[in-house]
Amino acid sequence: MRPFTPARLGTATALAALLACAPVASAASDTGPSPAKDKDKVITLTGRLAQQSRFPVHPLGPAAQGDRTVFRSVLFDKNGKEVGETGGSCTTTRVENGGAEECTVTYKLPGGQLTTQGLLFNILVPGPPPSFDVAITGGTGKYDRARGQVHADTIGTGVRRFTIDLD
Repeated sequence: MRPFTPARLGTATALAALLACAPVASAASDTGPSPAKDKDKVITLTGRLAQQSRFPVHPLGPAAQGDRTVFRSVLFDKNGKEVGETGGSCTTTRVENGGAEECTVTYKLPGGQLTTQGLLFNILVPGPPPSFDVAITGGTGKYDRARGQVHADTIGTGVRRFTIDLD
């Protein structure tokens, strides 16, 4: 199996995946109206990578198109209280020019779930996994018909800050 470094986990140390901190506001314990119906509702959470598995196309070779990463992260609000989790998978779509992955991630939060999807770039560049933005494609419960985007920043090893911006 080829060496596995955090720099190659762009996504997984995600979302996700995988993975964040320094909250601005948290609606995870909000009992107000449905966030999907509120304009510009922002939820900021920290995600810590809890589990990750890689499924390389060429176990002994370099990164290849079709490599997959599956992950799960635990989500925390601004007070450090556990409020949910993420789970998802990413597939490598490009290995040249820094690499790219297509990721699908679900965020389980109090009152429902959010689904996201998008491309992540520069996942094979050495160093901390890059920031990324993905689209909110829907949800359940109080997030039914949710739209917007999620921005993720790496703030530590296996830790990301997720800023969920609901339209």
